[in-house]
Amino acid sequence: MSALTTVPKRRRRSVIARIGWSRFLQEIGMLAPAVLLMTAFLITPFLLSFWTAMTNQPLVPRPTPVRFVGLNNFMRILSDDLFWTSLWNVTRFTIWILPAQCGLAFVTALILNQKIPFRNVFRGMFFLPAITSMVVVCVIWGTLFQYPTGPLNQIVVSLSGGYIQPIDWLGDPNWAMFSIVLLSAWQAYGFQMIIYLAGMQGIADELYDAARIDGAGPWGRFWHVTMPGLRPTHVFVLVITTIQAFKLYTQVAILTQGGPKSSTETVVHYMVRAGFEEQKLGYASAVSVILFLIVLVIALIQRRLMRRFDV
Repeated sequence: MSALTTVPKRRRRSVIARIGWSRFLQEIGMLAPAVLLMTAFLITPFLLSFWTAMTNQPLVPRPTPVRFVGLNNFMRILSDDLFWTSLWNVTRFTIWILPAQCGLAFVTALILNQKIPFRNVFRGMFFLPAITSMVVVCVIWGTLFQYPTGPLNQIVVSLSGGYIQPIDWLGDPNWAMFSIVLLSAWQAYGFQMIIYLAGMQGIADELYDAARIDGAGPWGRFWHVTMPGLRPTHVFVLVITTIQAFKLYTQVAILTQGGPKSSTETVVHYMVRAGFEEQKLGYASAVSVILFLIVLVIALIQRRLMRRFDV
């Protein structure tokens, strides 16, 4: 027992002895600002939200005192059909956005990784939507989606020769979520494209030369060199995109406000509406805690996958 307790002390002494007290204090000083900021803006708000989730705290203070309600807010959320609808909607959005956004980013990165003229210009052009404000993107796509005379409807009617009638992209429950997926994939695929480009450029040219010597054609080099080399990149892109998809809010808030018929209601929009419109801050905090746990599970899966693929 005494041997077990002495091992950590030896390690601590060896670390300080190896780097010296001055460098140790210097590194602590460099870490301190980040630790303080994370404590002030991430850890403390989360702990406060967890406590608030177990109270009936309103947004605006009232004469009645705030009461501790335990897990009542969580039970009410889990028994609310609208919450499960919002969770299903955001899950549906994630299932649709993953192949659309990641696939488009992957194909674009493959093309722009070739030696084509003005490829740096094209890289900048395709990355431009990713750095454009989502509010601006929603205004642009809101114009494109206008019913029945919007540009997108004119294209659909023209290409079909009038066979397909104008579509109410944002007013039809069958099309509203698809429209949100369409503009979200267009806005954000440039970010994944840059990650894929970095992954492709990290693959050694010697591997492609060896594949050519072995007689591999373009498809063989893609399947046996590019794809295995991008395995960690695939995992990273899929997990990051999934986490971002579960935080869907801005597009819904600007274009549909969760409608029509709750077909685009999401967990974050549900939380914001409960907190600010209905002024139920404790209830909204409970939703945020549930969303945090969902994202935490995804992050743990990410860690497990990265270990499995030796990332």
